[in-house]
Amino acid sequence: MRLSTSLSCLTLVAALATQSGCAQFPELDAARTPGIEYAPFPAILPLDTLVRGAEPRATPEMRAGIEGRVSGLRARAEALQGPVVPATDRTRMDDGVTLPE
Repeated sequence: MRLSTSLSCLTLVAALATQSGCAQFPELDAARTPGIEYAPFPAILPLDTLVRGAEPRATPEMRAGIEGRVSGLRARAEALQGPVVPATDRTRMDDGVTLPE
């Protein structure tokens, strides 16, 4: 009887695991460019052509956005530079634990 119950549980777990692999990912489907399935494949170019291509140039709007993000990230990094554990807690932790006798 135990073997039958174990096999039933194992079968149920296997069925659930199989079904979880069939999940849909709507956020990935929504991120796709409309009409991309009908677009032609991109041309395959030699690596030398790609390496020698013109360097990308940032527009002033792009640069302003990036510089804004950089300053925000630097401010966040500066805020994280303090101690993780406050000094009062560090002192209490360094004292250790006194066990009752």
